[in-house]
Amino acid sequence: MSNENGQKDDGSACGCGSGSCCSGPGKWIWIGLAVALIAVVVARNMKQSESMPAVKTAPAATADREQSLPRLVDLGATKCIPCKMMAPILEDLKKTYAGKMDVQFIDVWENPDAGGKYGIKVIPTQIFYDATGKELFRHEGFFGKEDILAKWRELGIELQVSAISDPNVNTSR
Repeated sequence: MSNENGQKDDGSACGCGSGSCCSGPGKWIWIGLAVALIAVVVARNMKQSESMPAVKTAPAATADREQSLPRLVDLGATKCIPCKMMAPILEDLKKTYAGKMDVQFIDVWENPDAGGKYGIKVIPTQIFYDATGKELFRHEGFFGKEDILAKWRELGIELQVSAISDPNVNTSR
């Protein structure tokens, strides 16, 4: 049998001419290697999935909190552009909702273990937790202040502006 160039075609797809890698015992070696490779990939994925908790709770929940508050954790880096855009929003939320919501920023470039602990793939990532530490929602990328507050309302958590930070509230007597 000849191919389009007029050369004899021995049926070997790899072009080796002998057909030993594509038929006979050579074929089974390649199949065995492919099966072993697939087994390694599956085993790694299973190991990673076993380390991820089924119900996500806040890994950094601290016992020194006086009261349980809903918590917003922003994982990012101080040199990441969208993260830099988030910084003033997070500071404003921290001040405006002091005592109503805990706002936390974790720099994953300075603390690389945090990325794995929280299972993030992209920065910035915002994770919303209820007062018990149960994860309610996570968002990847920039998230504006009004969007964050709307998400809390959508999740059923109404945050009232803290009297300490509200300029319309007169606290002096």
